[in-house]
Order: sequence, then C-alpha cells, then structure tokens
Amino acid sequence: MRRYLLLFSAFSLFLSVQSCKSYEPAGAVAVSNSGGPVQNLYFSSTENDYLYKTQIEIYGNNLSGILIIKKISDETHRVVMTTDFGNKMLDFEISDTDFKVNYLVPDLDRKVVKKFLEKDFRVLLKEKHAVSHTFEDSEHQIFSSENPEQRNYLYYSKTDGLLKKIVFTENGKGRLNFLFDGKSAIFADSITLIHKDFRLKIQLKRMDTEID
Repeated sequence: MRRYLLLFSAFSLFLSVQSCKSYEPAGAVAVSNSGGPVQNLYFSSTENDYLYKTQIEIYGNNLSGILIIKKISDETHRVVMTTDFGNKMLDFEISDTDFKVNYLVPDLDRKVVKKFLEKDFRVLLKEKHAVSHTFEDSEHQIFSSENPEQRNYLYYSKTDGLLKKIVFTENGKGRLNFLFDGKSAIFADSITLIHKDFRLKIQLKRMDTEID
C-alpha cells in the first residue's frame, strides 16, 4: 500500500501543463456534419458493474489494482479503485456537472489529484457528445465536440461502427488519448489511457467476475 501512495504522491508533482503542437486529426478531411449528438455507450448500463483489472505505468514504475465503475443514475457514475489486496484507494461519484469524493487515502487527498481524476473520468464516462465538426480518414468517422476550450474528438470505426478512440484536447492541445478495444458497443474489453503531458499510462482489462 505504501508503494501506491509514494507513486501517486510523486505523480502529483508532475501535473504541470506543457506546451505542445495544436491537435488536428491526422490524415482526416472535413465532411458534412450530421448535426446530431454521438454517444459513448461503454458505461451506459445501470444494470451492470464494470469491473477492470488495472495496470498503471507512472514514470517507469508499475502498479496494479481493480477498478469498479457503476452507473448509479441517469447522470452519475460511481468509481471505486482498490489494490490487489482489497484496500480501498479511492471512491468518488461523477457526472457532467458534479464531482463528489467519498474517500481518498490520505496521501492522495490533494487538490491536484482530485483535478486529475475529475478531468480524466469525466471524459471517459461522458455518454452524449454534441457535435460541431465531422471528419473522416481511411478507417474512421471522427466527430469533434462543440466546447472550444475542452474539445473531444471521437473516432468510430468504419468497419464495425464501434468507438475506438477519444482524444481530449484543451486549448487546442492534445492532452489525453483513450483507446478502446472490444466487440460490443456497450462494454469495452480493454481501455488504455495515455497522457501526453507526462509519463502516465493506465491500462484497463475487463474482468468477467461481477461485483455484487
């Protein structure tokens, strides 16, 4: 448990924003906008618990745990993470407009860590995205959200129609990639989060066992 706390504490020191090239979908061309919203349905069911084995790579260090995500109402998800030994590390509820921390281990109970959790999981769990622009490349239809300061680019496969990637941009800069793999539109088998501003990578692998 102490190792987890030391790594997350060190991580909080590296959360300063760095400059990078303005984001544009590589190799994509603009096409007519359909006008309607697009959806990320991977965490849309209120009947299922979403249970993932979690691997975190942070500045050359590796740690693991279990992440449980539950949609507890039409607008809100609850997120809990434990160590492999069952010790709770974090517990919070999040929607498009609210973020409520139920528990953080003391060494993680910092403003910068809460900001990181709120921003990343709000992007991951957001279900409906209003569309301002539409693009396509050889493999994807790409939809950008309408918020100019924090715009999301959602990549849907032309082959199976599934959401394959979300790129989160802030002030025009690519900050975070979410990569999805699976065969179902409502449950991703694996999810990878890659930060562009610092050396943090989170891999989620679906676990078959459900939590009561």
